[in-house]
Amino acid sequence: MEFGLHPDFPIYSGGLGVLAGDYLKAAADEGYPMVGVGILWRKGYTAQYINDEGYPYDLAPEFNNFSFLKDTGVKIQVTIKQQPVTCKVWRVDYFNNAPLYLLDADLPENKEPWLTHSLYRGSGDDRIAQEIILGVGGVRALRALGLPVDIYHFNEGHAVLAGIELIREKMSTGLSFDQALNATRRQIVFTTHTPVPAGNEAHHHGALDYVGAYSGLSYEQMKQIGGDPFNMTVAGLRLSALTNAVSKLHGETAQRMWHQVTDASPIIAITNGVHQNTWQAPNMALAAAHQGDLIEAHQANKEFLLAEIQHQTGQVLSPDALLIGFARRAATYKRGDLIFRNQEELMPLLESGRIQLVFSGKAHPQDDGGKNMVAKIVALAKELPGKVVFLENYDMALGQILTRGCDVWLNNPRRPLEASATSGMKAGMNGVLHFSTLDGWWVEGCQHGVNGWQFGDGYVGPNQDEHDLNALYRVLKTEILPAYEQDKAKWAQMMRASIETCTQQFSARRMINEYYDRLYFPLVAAEQKIS
Repeated sequence: MEFGLHPDFPIYSGGLGVLAGDYLKAAADEGYPMVGVGILWRKGYTAQYINDEGYPYDLAPEFNNFSFLKDTGVKIQVTIKQQPVTCKVWRVDYFNNAPLYLLDADLPENKEPWLTHSLYRGSGDDRIAQEIILGVGGVRALRALGLPVDIYHFNEGHAVLAGIELIREKMSTGLSFDQALNATRRQIVFTTHTPVPAGNEAHHHGALDYVGAYSGLSYEQMKQIGGDPFNMTVAGLRLSALTNAVSKLHGETAQRMWHQVTDASPIIAITNGVHQNTWQAPNMALAAAHQGDLIEAHQANKEFLLAEIQHQTGQVLSPDALLIGFARRAATYKRGDLIFRNQEELMPLLESGRIQLVFSGKAHPQDDGGKNMVAKIVALAKELPGKVVFLENYDMALGQILTRGCDVWLNNPRRPLEASATSGMKAGMNGVLHFSTLDGWWVEGCQHGVNGWQFGDGYVGPNQDEHDLNALYRVLKTEILPAYEQDKAKWAQMMRASIETCTQQFSARRMINEYYDRLYFPLVAAEQKIS
């Protein structure tokens, strides 16, 4: 549903889209034959700013830079609410062997051209219509383009209606539903991303039928695939031959979450990675490769971030004090305000100038809890000028600056609700030391006191927030600050260890090769054996 390829092409909301973009880039780097299929969101996701009262508000600036889009000359049709909807197919030629094809319904012949305007906005019916365009329209676009496809990889449940279209195709040749379903399963792999219930979308069958998602299938057949209500993740599990979670811990969590789903594909774990050339600063890559001065390279990146902070907010921060960064999607389970919940510990550190805090993040336009959390951090930034900063309209460009320029990258999701989290990998590639609860990728990556720090020891249970908060301050005061202030040699050694860990173990290159070895090639081999 989203691809984060470039800061100037805002057809992504956050980590899911940026991961998809990094994935295509890695496929291009490795020379793999792959295409991405998505939607050309004319108004992107949301641009989110802070009003005079300190509360987030959303804008939808129209995207009109088509200079790097190629018109394929192909148009396809889908049926939505019993009306034909035509979609133009654009090609993004960032990478020759791994292009991205985008469907666009903003055409004069359509009664509802706005269907492909805004990502993750609108009613449930609108979302179903967009998923018909992505899934059904995506398969039809591949057919019209004449691209031979061995394997369809559904990145999250948004794409599962492509599986319904593949079944419809096979039934139109005379196969029974069960035959078509079994044959389709052998072509599909599925990635599930989130253990948070709200991230596993479900629709009532009446709405699916009304909007047109059944594609000729019956209620009983659709129920067999997705249940009632129709759960997109359940459908993905049942439409695929293999499923992967996005970290080892998430694999265990996903297996527990979905163990009751009958006829589900096996769930394995393939941990996310990030694209090194996109996220690692060139000066840091050079210093790391040639045994250069990592602290000197980092300090240049920190000065760049401090200049951006001054430009955006007017606040002047110290280049010498420890700068802790927290920037990610503003969802409440990520606990963006956790560090503020113990003022007795926090205020002496801020007032003495030992630490500075920089925050950024967007809440979903309809997530009041996330917006209230942002507003709380903005209010604290106003109360503590020069000590706490909030940067509005978090996007890829700001993410690059932050993950290169902070000293420490704070991450404190409530375990085990973070599937992977990739911002810490990006920071780690730049020698920005990760400081996190043991959730997502950090369970695999953390070597405490060697390449970063953990806090909370993976505790899950009563008073989890209080437990983690106490642990956060204990590690910050007894380990992180002494190392930063008194032992620059150790700090530089930890930076180097962090860079090595993230560029080797948590790169998109490692990720894409693991997908081929563990997810794609087994399907191809099995299909060849059947043939």
